[in-house]
Amino acid sequence: MAAMSSLSRGGRRELLLVLALLLLVALIFQLQGSAYATRMLVEAAAYAIIAIGLNIQWGYAGLFNVGIMGFIVAGAFASVLMTFPINEAFWASSGAPLLGVALLWLVGAVVAVGLVSQLRRLGLPQGLVSALTVISGAVAFMVVTAKFDPATVAIEAEAGFIGGFGLPVGVGWVAAGVVAGAIAFVIGRICLGLRADYLAIATLGIAQIVKTFLRNADWLTRGTLTVSPLPWPVPTPAEVGFLWGRSLYLALTAALLLVVYLLMERAYRAPWGRMMRAIRDNEAAAASMGKNVDGRRLEIFVLGAMLMGLGGAILVHFTSIFDPSGFVDLNHTFLIWVMVILGGAGNNRGAIFGAVFVYIVWTMSEPAALALFSLARDWGRDLFGWVAPADLDSRALQMRVFVIGLTITLVLRFAPNGVLPERCSAD
Repeated sequence: MAAMSSLSRGGRRELLLVLALLLLVALIFQLQGSAYATRMLVEAAAYAIIAIGLNIQWGYAGLFNVGIMGFIVAGAFASVLMTFPINEAFWASSGAPLLGVALLWLVGAVVAVGLVSQLRRLGLPQGLVSALTVISGAVAFMVVTAKFDPATVAIEAEAGFIGGFGLPVGVGWVAAGVVAGAIAFVIGRICLGLRADYLAIATLGIAQIVKTFLRNADWLTRGTLTVSPLPWPVPTPAEVGFLWGRSLYLALTAALLLVVYLLMERAYRAPWGRMMRAIRDNEAAAASMGKNVDGRRLEIFVLGAMLMGLGGAILVHFTSIFDPSGFVDLNHTFLIWVMVILGGAGNNRGAIFGAVFVYIVWTMSEPAALALFSLARDWGRDLFGWVAPADLDSRALQMRVFVIGLTITLVLRFAPNGVLPERCSAD
């Protein structure tokens, strides 16, 4: 009875929170207009998919991933590469065959280094194998770089950049998940056997490497010149009108979010989900029962990264522009963590609620701060003769960071497990 009463109270709490969130969204529609509110909801839904990816990593398995931005930007680029129109100048340039040769050298180098790393199977000492792997990796890097240099120079001089493959957006979104998952697989194979802090360092470093590479690879991404316009998976505003175009994009993103949520909920309640939580709560006990701890962690790390890549692809196609410099840790790592912590780690509904609520706070704190600062300036001048600083408006724009910090502080104080914490009795 007590458990049923607790679940009932939890259900009422969820209902009240959802109703409050819907009222907040309705208020934004009223104050800011339908076009602004629809854009905000599309981006919030994409962030919700990313938040579910982090939630299954942290909430299901306890994996501390602070390289979320790297998976987002990798997924976004993969989708851009698949869907951007073909650049005929690239395929007609001398750089195309040179790039093909360089890619073959890259594949060969990866295979060679992989074979060297497996020499321990021949009985060689592990220390010697590690040293040979590092040396072969350094040599392979120098050789492959030498092969890529003439190709990239020719591409930038004759075509600007390689362009894309002109495939449907759906293919690009699938590629986004695959590429992000592949990067996570490589990181996981190396780092998931280490302590949580080493995983955090590794993911943070990889995220910066991916972003820096894409920002400086002018032949691949045009660097700071950006790639645009990107295609939409639905009719664009130019075809059906501004509001209808955004509404269709919102409907598609919400449908994807619903599918992701239902699949993750099914996995959560399945034996696989129970095993993941057992590993999270007591790794030693799970290992003693014969569970492959590192293998299961790798599965969930890759799965979460795939959702992050998908979310990144949805975001970049909606904005219709790809700029590697636009991906920053504050927006694409820290903010995701705030969403999951506020919503409640281990609860996918909490991750969705946290994503929508936090993104609303993040987006609306700017116009709200501008209005409040303007009001304070007018009242201060009229009542006290106060002369406001000339940069008062620019200071107001920075209030979103303070508001988010205040929000997470209050949540950690009054709801340390999140506003919709994981229900342990769900199993």
